[in-house]
Amino acid sequence: MKPLLSFVIATFFLAGPALSQESETADEPTAWEVISTPDSNNLSDFLWQSRPIVVFADSENDPRFEQQLALLEDQAAALAERDVVVLTDTDPSAKSELRKELRPRGFMMVLIGKDGGIKLRKASPWDVRELTRVIDKMPMRQREIRERREP
Repeated sequence: MKPLLSFVIATFFLAGPALSQESETADEPTAWEVISTPDSNNLSDFLWQSRPIVVFADSENDPRFEQQLALLEDQAAALAERDVVVLTDTDPSAKSELRKELRPRGFMMVLIGKDGGIKLRKASPWDVRELTRVIDKMPMRQREIRERREP
């Protein structure tokens, strides 16, 4: 059986029916393409560059997994603005490096800071508004906001 480990969330949504007609026909990249990542299962690849959100489930058909991805997709632009990349893992039997490092049990969503530290672990889906509030309180994000304000 081929592992269902996915690291480029854009691929998942571009192939699925969840995208609207206008995003499929536009020449501009979709919001998911903006926050997609290169294939990697090593969190150190994202250090000081991105804030990974890792979404685990025992199956891609888990309703919580589907709900979490829908919530993320709905507000992908807000995530891209905060340098978020989304990684998913729906195959516990593959024993990926992410699973070894983060040790999920069933569904779990993990927010990792740019410093590589775990900032949030949730066993239920979270809205992007809640996630961005957590991110916006981080010292590094506060610095990013100040730097954008300065000319």
